[in-house]
Amino acid sequence: MAEGSNSPLKNISSRDGGYQDLPFPWVVTVLASVLITTMVVDILGNLLVIFSVFRNKKLRKAGNAFVVSLAIADLVVAIYPYPLVLTAIFHDGWIAGYIHCQISGFLMGLSVIGSIFNITGIAINRYCYICHSLKYDKLFSNKNTVCYVILVWMLTILAIVPNWFVESLQYDSRVYSCTFAQSVSSLYTITVVVVHFILPISIVTYCYLRIWILVIQVRKRVKPDNRPKIKPHDFRNFLTMFVVFVLFAVCWAPLNFIGLAVALNPRLGMAIPEWLFTASYFMAYFNSCLNAVVYGVLNHNFRKEYKRILLAIFKLRC
Repeated sequence: MAEGSNSPLKNISSRDGGYQDLPFPWVVTVLASVLITTMVVDILGNLLVIFSVFRNKKLRKAGNAFVVSLAIADLVVAIYPYPLVLTAIFHDGWIAGYIHCQISGFLMGLSVIGSIFNITGIAINRYCYICHSLKYDKLFSNKNTVCYVILVWMLTILAIVPNWFVESLQYDSRVYSCTFAQSVSSLYTITVVVVHFILPISIVTYCYLRIWILVIQVRKRVKPDNRPKIKPHDFRNFLTMFVVFVLFAVCWAPLNFIGLAVALNPRLGMAIPEWLFTASYFMAYFNSCLNAVVYGVLNHNFRKEYKRILLAIFKLRC
């Protein structure tokens, strides 16, 4: 559906309900550069993650099903919504039409909610593996893990569908994106932030806090015979996923807290600088390319498999 058709493309303005002024050229350059970098690293990195898990026996573990699921969630935005956002940046406006706007907004929501729900699944998995190791094999059998991943995506879809009913997916000229409009309903925005961000973050924080407490207790015990078995590679795997969680929380917290603050006090919407709002959005977008880099830097098995895949590709080209 074209932008000028019977179903007009709604736009969220920066201040007064109209379109914002043309941005400075350097701003457009920076935003486009960030998005292009994010797209390239996102696609290449997350494809490496997926292929690594399927190729390497050491990586084909129950817990890594959530890692693959998280990689798919990150890939979704780089393949469809981000290119449309990049087009909007270059044209200083949305040219893809109403239908693509709705699909783009839906997929962005699907990606971010899917990401946080998968990160929550990873945290619960690590918590059970380290703190309840005797029950782990039963709780996270291959069959059960597949069911958990399916449940994650069912909850993700269930969480994003209401956006269509409240018509909250709109084009925001400040961030060149069709995205969740925080100004549609204060109650709905508060519910979204609490259910989609604060609650999952709280669960993940609890799981990782319990793991850190156990690790500290193990290291401080005098009698080694009484120590639970926490192998070095298990701790490194936990540390890797902990860093993934921290980066997600850091990248998405500003946007969520801005939304929550504006929902609680709409007057703050006028006080928040546009540059801060735009920066919070693109900071959140950038997160989708970080996980694959974290795996490569902190996890030996992923790093080793990355090298094998890349060498195999270069040999084929030669």
